[in-house]
Amino acid sequence: MSNTYHIPVLLQPCIDGLNIKPNGVYVDVTFGGGGHSKEILKHLSEKGCLFSFDQDEDAKANIPEDKRFTFIPHNFRYISNYLKLYGVTQVDGILGDLGVSSHQFDKGERGFSTRFDGELDMRMNQKSELSAKKILNNYDVKQLTHMFKEYGEVDNAFKLANIIIESRTNQVLETTHQFKELIKPCTPKFEESRYLAKVYQAIRIEVNQEMESLKECLTQCVQLIKPGGRLVMMSYHSLEDRLVKNIIKTGNAEGKEEKDLVFGKVTRFFKSITSKPITPSEEEITKNSRARSAKLRIAEKI
Repeated sequence: MSNTYHIPVLLQPCIDGLNIKPNGVYVDVTFGGGGHSKEILKHLSEKGCLFSFDQDEDAKANIPEDKRFTFIPHNFRYISNYLKLYGVTQVDGILGDLGVSSHQFDKGERGFSTRFDGELDMRMNQKSELSAKKILNNYDVKQLTHMFKEYGEVDNAFKLANIIIESRTNQVLETTHQFKELIKPCTPKFEESRYLAKVYQAIRIEVNQEMESLKECLTQCVQLIKPGGRLVMMSYHSLEDRLVKNIIKTGNAEGKEEKDLVFGKVTRFFKSITSKPITPSEEEITKNSRARSAKLRIAEKI
């Protein structure tokens, strides 16, 4: 099990939040370095079991040898279908540590980080056809503007999109360094890191269809979790957090309250365990700076 692949964020609050039953069935939808999964296994008896999802081939290197553990090398948007293959239709808890792993950021050739030069890739599933290179070289101005505005909340999204369109008429965009140089006219002085983080986030979310995948996964979680079971979700930006909050509050990703047709009473699917999201301590942030933006929400199925 790799400790450097990805340091698990808010590890103990996540485990406490799952309220693990020794004989229960649990799912870690974001296996990564296996830190959270390894800790869940410590709390399970021989009859308990854990299923973990990860679409990144590199994550397979961290699979523990444990008969209670099953690794599913696919996107968590297919959670119900793959659990059914193992005869599982309901579980006692689902954990998600969303976003990008430290390993993905640190592998420069994967293109996730603003710090390294590498290919314009950003695919979590390396078999996927859609890459950052494909998006930046083929999307039209409307698609690019929408992506940067919607997924990165980039203020000058239209200007940024136009610069990309103009540049690629003369050269194919290939590398992250080339891309950063190209968009310098759009980058605010003294805010380069923050701006690039937003731009990269927007591209990454589009490449991996992250919002659609999360929406599909969370929607399935509503039916998958048994009454009394727990949903434990950690997000790193407001778009993810909003979806998690909506699912907990209303049982759907849109946040629309469903009412009983007879009495007009609002239907509740979850009871929120965290009135406000749990955030990392200063001590944890000092040890792991990538924990800084984490927000953990926990809910119990009614």
